[in-house]
Amino acid sequence: MSEQVGLDEVQVCYQAASLLLSYPDEQLLERLPVLREALAGTRWAGHFAPTLAHLEDRSLAEAQSFHVQEFDISRRHALHLSYWTDGDTRRRGEVLAGIKQVYRDSGLLVRLDGELPDHLPLVLEFAALGDPQRGHELLVRYRPSLELLRMQLETDELPQAGILQAICATLPGASPSSRAEVQQMVDAAIPVETVGLDGYGGAGFDRLGMGGDPATGPQFVELEPAGTPLRSWKDQ
Repeated sequence: MSEQVGLDEVQVCYQAASLLLSYPDEQLLERLPVLREALAGTRWAGHFAPTLAHLEDRSLAEAQSFHVQEFDISRRHALHLSYWTDGDTRRRGEVLAGIKQVYRDSGLLVRLDGELPDHLPLVLEFAALGDPQRGHELLVRYRPSLELLRMQLETDELPQAGILQAICATLPGASPSSRAEVQQMVDAAIPVETVGLDGYGGAGFDRLGMGGDPATGPQFVELEPAGTPLRSWKDQ
């Protein structure tokens, strides 16, 4: 991160982003006031405001239709991080297995509920509530994917662009301004950095005071001690 940011503040950013980038349901719409309140005291409030307003102004059916059209059907805004780096290639299976191993190495059992392990809302929840250290490293490893998604959301003027801007702002260094700069980032194979993460510890699942049924989303359960450290994302 380019400047020191409170750790709880980063975790609030990641958890809010995880929820707001997920397929909307009634529970999410009910939580919008809580999310707005939690974000109000952070530097991310302005970045999240367009998405909050977008969801507040639509019925559940309209919000769900928008999400399916923009994030499920369209590949322009793919929320699967390895899609941007590996596409639909044979190599992608190995990459997904590597991400699963990161979850295992954290000592947590991740219940995917049918989702791929590189789904951005899942990675964000892992970074917010599961293992902040390894979750942050995953986000750094897939920084090129995040930046490409951010650029595409900005180009298409979708409200969720602000959320990606906030996520990228939590990572080391400035965001690239062009695809050429993203390619330079890929070629440089940026090493995993943990600037400002000293003291990152475990977090409770109710950090935003939401409660609710944990079975409705990804869950992280103590499994075994942490294992081997992460490699650069390019080495997967």
